[in-house]
Amino acid sequence: MLNTLVIIPTFNEKENIEAIIRSVFSQEKKFDILVVDDNSPDGTATIVKGIQKEFSNLFIENRKEKTGLGTAYIHGFKWALKNGYDYIIEMDADFSHNPKDLIQLYKACAEDGADFSIGSRYLNNKINVVNWDIKRLILSYFASKYVKIITRIPIFDTTAGFVCYHKSVLEAIDLDKIQFVGYAFQIEMKFKAWKRKFKHKEVSVIFTDRKRGTSKMSGSIISEAIFGVLKMRFNGLPN
Repeated sequence: MLNTLVIIPTFNEKENIEAIIRSVFSQEKKFDILVVDDNSPDGTATIVKGIQKEFSNLFIENRKEKTGLGTAYIHGFKWALKNGYDYIIEMDADFSHNPKDLIQLYKACAEDGADFSIGSRYLNNKINVVNWDIKRLILSYFASKYVKIITRIPIFDTTAGFVCYHKSVLEAIDLDKIQFVGYAFQIEMKFKAWKRKFKHKEVSVIFTDRKRGTSKMSGSIISEAIFGVLKMRFNGLPN
């Protein structure tokens, strides 16, 4: 096993999964990959298992049902810690996160001393998003602004899902007490890491909307983020 694991959660990603796996494995730095599949009815897991014949550092965990992005990542985090990885990276399956940016996320932690690094779409208030409609862009941008104002967390892209954690961050957070499973999961993880005084670094990335497959965004996920942030700020969260 290598020292860095890329976790890719999937639900109905048959159009993208093989290509994203091959792209990650083609990078200059070598990464292991863990796919956490939520029993995709479209056969995503079958595709991954077929590719495993080529790559000994490709792993898959099958969950019985779709219970949210956050729980998929927590499942992956626990697997990564159990298997001794030093750096754990979250990444989408749909190429909205460019595999070429994996190295700069890794280096921000391994070489620049950050405990967690964030692939930021809004670093220094510069917007780097491609192919989103204006409503979704405004929602995302001002959601990060809203979180920053309410929680006072010094991070530009608080809702980013392209993140590298050193294992010490995940070990310090009680993963069984993470409360949010949707959009707010990413906010809660950053908030808890920041509250524990872990050092972060944001690196600028270009986020490109998916070309294949269907977005998993929903109104309930957005509502969770809005009200979850207020809870984080005023009531605190369990350790």
